[in-house]
Amino acid sequence: MPMDRSTEPAPSLASYRAPRPSFVDVFAGCGGLSLGLKRAGWNGLFAVERDPFAFQTLATNFLSEESRFTFSWPPTLKTEPWRIQDLLAEKATVLTELKGKVDLLAGGPPCQGFSAAGRRKRDDPRNHLFQAYLELVRLVRPKLVLLENVRGFTADFKTSGTTPGTLNFAAALRQGLHTDYDLEAAVLRAVDFGVPQVRPRFFLVGALRTLERADHISKFFDDLRREAPSFLSRRRLPRWPTARDALSDLEATRNGILPSPEGGAFESIAYGAPRTPYQRVMRDGYDDPPGDTRLARHRPHIRDRFAAIIRSSREEGRLNITISRETRERHKLKKSAIRVLDPLKAAPTITSLPDDLLHYSEPRTLTVRETARLQTFPDWFSFRGNYTSGGHRRRREVPRFTQVANAVPPLLAEQFGRRLLRLL
Repeated sequence: MPMDRSTEPAPSLASYRAPRPSFVDVFAGCGGLSLGLKRAGWNGLFAVERDPFAFQTLATNFLSEESRFTFSWPPTLKTEPWRIQDLLAEKATVLTELKGKVDLLAGGPPCQGFSAAGRRKRDDPRNHLFQAYLELVRLVRPKLVLLENVRGFTADFKTSGTTPGTLNFAAALRQGLHTDYDLEAAVLRAVDFGVPQVRPRFFLVGALRTLERADHISKFFDDLRREAPSFLSRRRLPRWPTARDALSDLEATRNGILPSPEGGAFESIAYGAPRTPYQRVMRDGYDDPPGDTRLARHRPHIRDRFAAIIRSSREEGRLNITISRETRERHKLKKSAIRVLDPLKAAPTITSLPDDLLHYSEPRTLTVRETARLQTFPDWFSFRGNYTSGGHRRRREVPRFTQVANAVPPLLAEQFGRRLLRLL
C-alpha cells in the first residue's frame, strides 16, 4: 500500500538534492517509463497519476519495502493518486521549491483524443492536459523534458467558427517550450528498439538552452537509433524479437492450466521455464511463476469461432492484419478491429481492448501477462486493479489491460534514459 508520510515532519525542499540525476514522471500510468528510466540509472522523485488502479500498480512496484526500484518521494507530498490540476493548485509551493533541482520532467498526456484508433475529438478535455504539463515545466524548470504520445498527436484537427482552420497539439506544445528549450521530435517504432511490438509513437525531447550540452539534442534521435543494436546485444536480447519469442513459454497447450490464484471460476496458465533469450531476460531473476496469467472465460462457441478466425487468417495471409470482411460476415461480427498474432513477427500495436488481438495458435485472447511481455515488462512487475472495465466506467477507470497498453515499453524507456543522461 502507498505510504502516507503526511504526518511526518516536512523539511523544506530548498536544500533537497537527489543522489543521482532525478526525474518526475507525469501522467505516469502504471510506471513503464519510470521503470526504464530507473534501469538506466535515474532517480525518481515522484510520479503524478490520477487513476487509483494505475497508482496502485505503481505503488506496488515502486513504493513498497520489497520494491526493486524506489522513488525518493518528497515528504511534503502524499503518496496517493493526484490529478495534475490538483497538484498544481494545492502544491505550487512544493513544486516551486524543486525549481532547478529536477533534471528531467517526463510524461505522456492521455492519448485517447488523439489516437486514430479512437474518435479523435478535438474538444476532448484530455487533449488539453498538455497545458498542465507546460505549467509544471514552468514551475519546476527541469533541465530536460521528455514527452510521449500517439502518432496522431502530430495530426491537425479542423477547427470551426467564423475563422475555420486547423489546430495541431504537437505544434502548440513546441510553441510552449521553444523559448527556453532546444527541442527535437520524432515518430519512433518500438520494434526498432528490441520491443516485440510495432507501436509507432511520437516523442519530443528538450534541453534547457543554458545546459552546456544542449546543442547535442540535435543528434538525439540519430544517436538513439545508432546505439540500439549494441544496447540489445549487451542485454543479451534479440535485435528483432517475435511474438513467439515473447510468448511461447506461456502457451496453455504446452504448460497446462490451473485454478487462478485469485480465486473465483477463472483459470490461469501454469508455468514451466523460459524457452528463448528474450524470455530469459523478461524473467529477470524472478523465481516464482509470472502473475497475471488469468485466462478469459470464453464460452465453447466463442472458442470455436476464434479457432476458425485463426485458421482463416492464416489461410488468407492476414496475420497481424485486421480480419477480412468475408471472415466478419461468415461469423456475423460487427467488430472489425480483430487481429491474429503472427508468431514469426513482432506484434501489432496492442490496445486496451483484450478482444482486439487473438493468440497465434490458441483460440483465446491474450492474458495481461502476455500483453506485458509484448511491452517488455519483466515478470516480477505486478499489476493491480480490475482486469477490464465496461460501459461508462471505461472513461473513469484504468484497468490492468489498459495500464499495460498505455505504458511506454520499459525497454525503450531505458534506452531513452541512457541517452538523456549523456546530455547532462
